[in-house]
Amino acid sequence: MYVQAIKLLSRMKNCDTKYCECMYYSANALARVMTKIADEEFSNIGVSASYAFLLMIVNENPGINPKKIGNIMQLAPSTITRLIEKMEFKGYLIRDQNWRSTKVFPKQASLDLDKKIRRSWENLNLRYTSILGTKEAEQLTSKMHIASQILSN
Repeated sequence: MYVQAIKLLSRMKNCDTKYCECMYYSANALARVMTKIADEEFSNIGVSASYAFLLMIVNENPGINPKKIGNIMQLAPSTITRLIEKMEFKGYLIRDQNWRSTKVFPKQASLDLDKKIRRSWENLNLRYTSILGTKEAEQLTSKMHIASQILSN
C-alpha cells in the first residue's frame, strides 16, 4: 500500500499538465476514480453506489422526506426525485405523498438488500483504505468533508 502511494505521488510530481495542481481538476479526477471503484464494489447488488446510499439512508430513516435525503447526499432536489422515482419503479421504495409533504419508505426488497449494501460499502472502505493506508484515508476524507462544508457556505 505504501509503495502504491509513492508511485501515485511520483506521478503527480511528474504530471504533464498544469491542471494537476488545481483543486477542481484533482477533485473531479478523484471523484471519477472513486465512482468507478464504488460502482465495482456495489455491482454485486445490481445498483450503483448512488442508489445504494439512497437505499441505506431510507432504510435507516423510514418516512424521511426528500429534502432531508438531498441534504444528506448533498444532491439537488431534482436529482433526488429522479433517484427515488427509479428505486420506486424497481420496487425498493415507496413514496407517501400527502398534500404538501412527501415521505419515503423502504419496501421489503430494500430492507432485504440492506446487509449486502452495507457489506459492499464496507468493501469499498477496505479497498481504498488498503491502497491509501488507514491514516491517510481518514485524513483525506476528513479534509475533503471540511473543505466541501466551507466551500458550500
